[in-house]
Amino acid sequence: MTARVHVDLLLSEEGRRTAADLTRRLKVSPASVSLAVNYLVQHGYVRRERDPRRRRDVYVIDDEAWYRSVVLSARQTLETARSAMTMAEASGPDSPVGRRMAKAGAFLERVSLDMMESADRSRGLLA
Repeated sequence: MTARVHVDLLLSEEGRRTAADLTRRLKVSPASVSLAVNYLVQHGYVRRERDPRRRRDVYVIDDEAWYRSVVLSARQTLETARSAMTMAEASGPDSPVGRRMAKAGAFLERVSLDMMESADRSRGLLA
C-alpha cells in the first residue's frame, strides 16, 4: 500500500493529493491511506501541508523528498551507531561484545556520515 501511495503521488501532475484523492484513486480504505502516508511522512518521502481553504491535509512530494529521505535514514543509522558505541563502552572495550559493538558502531558511523556528505554534495542534481 505504501508503494502504491508513493507511486501515485510521484505520477501526479502537481505532486500532491489529499487523503480523499488517494482513497478514491487507489480504491482503498482511508485507514490504509493514512498508514501509508504516515510512513512516507516519517521517512521523508512526503510532506504534509495544510490546505487553508478546504481545512484538510494535502500530501506533497517534491524534488527535495529524495534528499530528505536519504538524510533522515542516515541520521537514524548514525543514532544506531552511537548507541552501539555506548554499548561497547558499557560492555568493556576488551570484551567480545564490546569489540563487536565498537566495530559495528564505527562502521555504521562512517557509512552514515558518508551518506550525509554525499547527499549534500549531490543535492544540486535535484534542483
